[in-house]
Amino acid sequence: MTKTIALLPMKAHSERVSGKNFRQLGDKPLFRWILDSLLAIDEVEKVVINTDARDILSKHGLESSDRVLLRDRRQDLCGDMVSMNLIIEDDVNNEPADEYLMTHTTNPLITSETIASALDAFRESTEHDSLFTVNRTQTRFYRGDGSAVNHDPNNLIRTQDLEPWFEENSCLYIFSGSSFAKTGARIGEHPYLFETPPLESLDIDEPHDWDLVESLVMRNKNA
Repeated sequence: MTKTIALLPMKAHSERVSGKNFRQLGDKPLFRWILDSLLAIDEVEKVVINTDARDILSKHGLESSDRVLLRDRRQDLCGDMVSMNLIIEDDVNNEPADEYLMTHTTNPLITSETIASALDAFRESTEHDSLFTVNRTQTRFYRGDGSAVNHDPNNLIRTQDLEPWFEENSCLYIFSGSSFAKTGARIGEHPYLFETPPLESLDIDEPHDWDLVESLVMRNKNA
């Protein structure tokens, strides 16, 4: 049986949305949304939370348990400028598994069903060593100098006929232990680009992102 560990890094400080990881969203703090979705998936053996905020999590009632492991973040890995791959490396070196599923607290609307579908897609593929989630985009792009990137302004075609581009949306990363050992990165040499539903793919990065997600939570609650 494949051993799957979910990695959910969580820090106390947030540069653009103060305290967002622990801020109340609907009826629970932000971090509980994705954590609850992960714990609802039977294939996820354990959720590892690499954090410098153990005390804050404790105040919100979260402690290590049979399926949740709080790991105190090493001091040299604390701060806003540390590469996420280094934090993942620390977890991988200490928590061996066949495959890892890495996500963020800032993707609260992605569902356990979508996460499970991504796991299935990764396991069924024989060509890919990793998976990351994307938003599919078909629109006209320009450089800062006004020059067209992916279309001819003098020969307009319908946007739905443009070549699709794919934006990494940071919702999910799935990779094998061997892939990470080879590249030292969550995206391997032959990644699977997995599209996620637009309304599940919102990432809270700026204050207006919080407002948008909060509006969707309220809409779903009142539906």
